[in-house]
Amino acid sequence: MKEKIDTNAPQKKTYKAVFLDWDDTIGDWVNAAQQALQDIYATYHLEDLYATFEDYLEAYEPYNLMLWGKYGQNEITKEYLQFERFYRPLMIQPEPTLRGRSKEEIAKEIGVEFLRLTNRYFSLLPDADVVVRQLAAKYPLTIISNGFGEVQYYKFAHSGLQDLFTHLLISEEVGINKPQPEIFRIALERNGVTADEAVMIGDSYNSDIAGAKAAGIDQIWIHQGETGETATYIVPTLKDVLKLL
Repeated sequence: MKEKIDTNAPQKKTYKAVFLDWDDTIGDWVNAAQQALQDIYATYHLEDLYATFEDYLEAYEPYNLMLWGKYGQNEITKEYLQFERFYRPLMIQPEPTLRGRSKEEIAKEIGVEFLRLTNRYFSLLPDADVVVRQLAAKYPLTIISNGFGEVQYYKFAHSGLQDLFTHLLISEEVGINKPQPEIFRIALERNGVTADEAVMIGDSYNSDIAGAKAAGIDQIWIHQGETGETATYIVPTLKDVLKLL
């Protein structure tokens, strides 16, 4: 396996295409989701089930992460993920209803509201605008995202960056999710390049880095702290990508 490479090293490999993840690589999904969930906690009176917002997050976040892992492996559908991630935190509490409403009805409503709110709270990560513009001046850029199409296209359109991407590859549209290597091979085909001529940039090891590795594509992993995993390059921030490309 390849080891971490010093981003200040003078040697640079020449690429013909750059692939990027969107959520938490370019767009600030963590902040948008946190604010959306805080609104949901207050609006749907989830304090009746969980004493604090933090208690609700402890029930929601690990299960949501597990479901996204299953979605990435094509083990569950988008519809199942969207409903179940909000239904289970309600159902593990003993109360049969919530203020006279069925928990199933509330979970369905929360699922729709969550997507609306995350669009409302959408923002770019620091330096994302600068980095994407500098990369687009040198390479054709392709987004590869597992995010839901109706949400991702809203964020693309409101980012001010959409015209800088040559291709927008949404997993549900092609029927293949990251980390399946086939979605990366589709990106290669659309750009007319081979695996050794492209590089993938992302924050998620499981989705972005492992998937690119499986497709034979170099990777730039945006990651801080110690890790037992490796990538072609590991950098602490998105801005550090510019030292490599």
